[in-house]
Amino acid sequence: MSSTSLEGWLSYIESQHPSEIELGLARGQSVLDKLQLGRPKAKVITVAGTNGKGSTCTMLTRYLCDAGFKVGTYTSPHFLRFNERVAINEQECPDELLCEAFSVIEAARGDTPLTYFEFSTIAALWVFDRLELDYWVLEVGLGGRLDSVNMVDTDIAVVTSIALDHIDWLGDSIDIIGREKTGIARAGKPVISGVVNPPTSIAAVAEETGAPLFQKHKDFTFTQFDNVWNWSGFGRSFESLPLPKLPLENAATVIAVLLQLDIDVDVESLTQMFTEASLLGRFQQVESSPALYIDVAHNPEAAQQLKQQVARLNTPVIAVCGMLKDKDISSVLETLKDSFSEWHFLDLPGVRGAKAAELAPYVNDSNSYHDILSALTAAKDSARQQGATVIVFGSFVTVSEYLSTL
Repeated sequence: MSSTSLEGWLSYIESQHPSEIELGLARGQSVLDKLQLGRPKAKVITVAGTNGKGSTCTMLTRYLCDAGFKVGTYTSPHFLRFNERVAINEQECPDELLCEAFSVIEAARGDTPLTYFEFSTIAALWVFDRLELDYWVLEVGLGGRLDSVNMVDTDIAVVTSIALDHIDWLGDSIDIIGREKTGIARAGKPVISGVVNPPTSIAAVAEETGAPLFQKHKDFTFTQFDNVWNWSGFGRSFESLPLPKLPLENAATVIAVLLQLDIDVDVESLTQMFTEASLLGRFQQVESSPALYIDVAHNPEAAQQLKQQVARLNTPVIAVCGMLKDKDISSVLETLKDSFSEWHFLDLPGVRGAKAAELAPYVNDSNSYHDILSALTAAKDSARQQGATVIVFGSFVTVSEYLSTL
C-alpha cells in the first residue's frame, strides 16, 4: 500500500475483507500482539449498549477533560470525517497520525485479513498508546463479547441499555443480547449497568466473570423534578443538578461510572459537564427558520425516546426519514406514526439503504423522494406554511446525508 492520504488508506482498508462485519477477536488480537500493544498504562472505560453509548462516552470524556486528564475517545460511526472516531481530548485525530497508524498496522498484519472496523479499532489503540493518555474511553461497535474493542481489558465495563437490535448478529432475545453486551466485563473490575428492567443475563455474566455489578435503581438511582434532578448511590448524593442536553438516563449512569474512578466528583463539576456536553445528531436543533432537528434514532428504543421528545414540542412536527433495510423498520415507524403531521421519506444510498417506497406503506399519506435535498425542500416549505418543526431522523446515514447538504 503506497497511499499517503487518509482518503487513500480508507479506500484501501475497505477492500481488505470480504465482509463488512465479521465478529471475533482472534484476527485483531494477533495483530495487536505483533504490534506489542498489551495492557495500557491508562485506565480503560468500555461502553456497550443498544442506545446511549455515544452520549455516555461524550459525558465521561468531557468530565475527565475538565478535570485535567488526557483522554482518548474511540466511537463509531462517523458522520462526515473518519477522524471523528478517534479523538484526543475531544479533538479529532489529525490525518497524519491516522495514516501512520494504518501504515504500521499494514506492515504488521501480514496475511491476516482485517475488517474496516478492526483496522479502525487497532489504529485508535495504537494512537492512544503512543500518546500516553490517562484514560481510554472506548465505545463498542456491535455487541460486546466479540467486538474488536473487547480486545482490550477494561477497568470499568458500562452497559447503557438493552433492546432488540442487530438480531442477525447478537441473537433474537433480550437475554441473549444482554449476555453478549456484558461480555466486556473483566474479573474484579466493576460493571455499571444503566439498563432499565435489565435481563437476568447481565447479573449472570457478571457473576460468572467475577465482576462486581452495580445496577440502576438498585445500587444508584435518580429523580427528576421540573428543571433539575437529584442522584444518589454509593453513599453519595448530588442535588439540584441541571437537566443535561443529553439523555438523563445516560447522565445518571455516567455519575455511577465516575464514582468508581479515583477522582474527585462534585456538584460544581457535574453541573459544568451537564451544561456543556452535547453530541452531534442527538435531538439537536440545527436550523431555526423553520426549526429543524436531527436525530440518529434507528431502532425501537430510540424511537420511543424520540416520540417523547417530539411530544414536548409546541408545534406541528414534520418527519424527514430514511432507514437501513436491516433495521426494525416496522417497529420504529409503528412507534412514531402518530407523532408527525406529515411524512417525507427518502432513499438511502448503498446496498443497506432502504428505498422511500419501501417505507411509505407503514404510515398513511406519505411522500417519497430519491434524495434528501428533495425531501428537505418539500418538508421545509410545508413547515413554513404551518409554523411546524422538521425532524430529520432514521439512521446515522440519514443524518450524514443531511450534514453533507450543508
